[in-house]
Amino acid sequence: MKSHDSTHIKNVVLVGHSGSGKTTLAECMLFEAGVINRRGTIAEKNTIGDYSDIEHERGNSIFSHIMHVDWKDTKINIIDTPGMDDFVGEVISSFKVADTGIMVINAANGVEVGTEIIWEYADHLKKPMLFVANHLDEEKSDFDAMVEQAKDRFGRKVTVVQYPYNQGVDFNAVIDVLNMVMYRFGADGGKPEKLDIPAEEMDKAKQLHNDLIEAIAENDETLMERYFEKGTLDETDMQKGLLISIRDHELFPMFCISAKHNMGSGRIMGFIDYCCPSAAHMNPEKLTNGADLPCNSSNPPVAFVFKTMSEPHLGDMSFFKVCSGKLKVGDDLVNTANGQTERLSQIYLVQGKKREPVEEVLAGDIAATVKLKKTHTNNTLSAKGQNVEVVPIHYPEPKVQAAIHVHNKGDEEKMGMALNHIHEEDPTITIDHNMELKQTIINAQGEMHLAMLKWKIEHLYGIQFDYEKTRIPYRETIQKSVRSDYRHKKQSGGAGQFAEVHMLVEPWYEGMPDPPDLNVRGREEHPLKWGGKLVYYNCIVGGSIDARFLPSILKGVMDKMENGPLTGSYVRDVRVSVYDGKMHPVDSNDMAFKLAGMMAFRNAFREADPKILEPVYDLEIMVPADMMGDVMGDLQTRRGIVMGMDSDGHYQKIKARVPLSELHDYSSTLRSFTQGRGKFTRQFAEYAPVPFDLQQKLIEAHQEELAEA
Repeated sequence: MKSHDSTHIKNVVLVGHSGSGKTTLAECMLFEAGVINRRGTIAEKNTIGDYSDIEHERGNSIFSHIMHVDWKDTKINIIDTPGMDDFVGEVISSFKVADTGIMVINAANGVEVGTEIIWEYADHLKKPMLFVANHLDEEKSDFDAMVEQAKDRFGRKVTVVQYPYNQGVDFNAVIDVLNMVMYRFGADGGKPEKLDIPAEEMDKAKQLHNDLIEAIAENDETLMERYFEKGTLDETDMQKGLLISIRDHELFPMFCISAKHNMGSGRIMGFIDYCCPSAAHMNPEKLTNGADLPCNSSNPPVAFVFKTMSEPHLGDMSFFKVCSGKLKVGDDLVNTANGQTERLSQIYLVQGKKREPVEEVLAGDIAATVKLKKTHTNNTLSAKGQNVEVVPIHYPEPKVQAAIHVHNKGDEEKMGMALNHIHEEDPTITIDHNMELKQTIINAQGEMHLAMLKWKIEHLYGIQFDYEKTRIPYRETIQKSVRSDYRHKKQSGGAGQFAEVHMLVEPWYEGMPDPPDLNVRGREEHPLKWGGKLVYYNCIVGGSIDARFLPSILKGVMDKMENGPLTGSYVRDVRVSVYDGKMHPVDSNDMAFKLAGMMAFRNAFREADPKILEPVYDLEIMVPADMMGDVMGDLQTRRGIVMGMDSDGHYQKIKARVPLSELHDYSSTLRSFTQGRGKFTRQFAEYAPVPFDLQQKLIEAHQEELAEA
């Protein structure tokens, strides 16, 4: 491997809808650069990128995979990513460290939903982007329609650099309007023959050439002046203009390939080498303190960990980008997140599943290491005394939930370790060991995401389990005021137990005035960890209960609030005023008053018109206009309330409020209704009363559970 300075290291990420041909394009790039002597295929399960068993079994990419080539004087790091939205975490983390995105589009299918979803992330990050039209060798390919779709979806900055001369099953030639030449490929692809542009295509090629030159020039005043003076730009000017325009997200060149027949990948690598920015040319990396971190090998070392994988024989492998300086084997770096020092005992360059040990890596490059004990994805490593932290990756919120039921109780501890490993590899999977619901809940991006997790745990960890529907964290509260009293008396020889408590139990709301008919001696406000509040008043007059027993009464009330009388759910938004009672000089103690307080509260709660509250979420749903009817109808069946509608580009945005209990299969239903083009986000909104008929069912179900226990 040659040594490259930071200006000659280019990091590109291959993105696009599932099946667009990203992995096949990566094989072509490796083959054309001489890294491999035979191109692998998805069908033969021998590609450099998709090497895991689950990817072989499913026939598509599940993880991002890193490769690299030397092309002329440039090292190009290639990250191949999944095309399914369920695995969007792999795409986002790859975009974080890439300098340029390559959006692969199936020319026969046009702009698909995966393309649109990925574009949103690229546009948000303002990453340079090349578009590549693939599958031009298919009978139904339609390059012109695809270009119009791309311009319609992504803006007029999408600019044709190449167009197919003879798309369809006979495809073997493209016209390059930047170099003004026609490339014709042999039957096996590879290096093309350079030919003059056919006469019948010259007017079209000249028009597209002028459109490209104008697009390049308009992003730089100096180049615009030269263009007006000369009517064109020379090669040096075009290279400078392309670099600026692409870097600043002002131009998105469109290329043509057939990855299946190895046609066009060399031209793309030449363009990356010639015109795409390196990390040194990109805007500096942002730090959490707002400062910039220039990509310069002369500065102190800083590395950002963007991915972690568990390797069977090596343990956890951490993939990082060198954001500044140079890293050498044996360096001691500090993890800014926790202050821990980590030693780089080994550094690897990565080629799919192969690892090549190296002694050092420079700013802008991507590499991997092993055996970092306290460093995880999204952590920054820097030289001692630096104390810098790169802005972390922000992952999308989960869209689906499922509880897990392990077949063998003895595997539960092992399951916990497996889930921690998987979260480490994929931060978009989160685990909630929910003590309230008594379930371990997995939060993920979709059903396919959950299926992948199940496959990994069963095949790699040998744990058999099933998914279950998650329980709903209901809440209980009351609707009217009730006075209650309870006497606890127990005598069993020797000192007994005695306590009597009188209390007023009321529904609480913000700004509620003090009880008007009670003598308030003290007020405590307790925000509850599960939401809402308990407000506790001391209204004792004349010392009927000693002040030292009031905390015990409060504890009894709090204990009962953790196990509501209706469904065993948490109780919230209640005010309790203790205004009278009795005590015994010998038999009264803390336990007696705790029990009396608990029972007085329980009895009052049952008489205070109790109700069950359910969590309700705000949904923001994006769907094509022609699919709104089905989506709106489905929301009604889920007790959803539409809060508003609006347009957002080519989508209609529906804002709705839906109970959590109605959302357990919403991701797959929306995907089915919209052929994968719909998407949604959700956010907790409030707790709202459950309808009376459903409340009765929940109470009956809880009583059945208690009877069976």
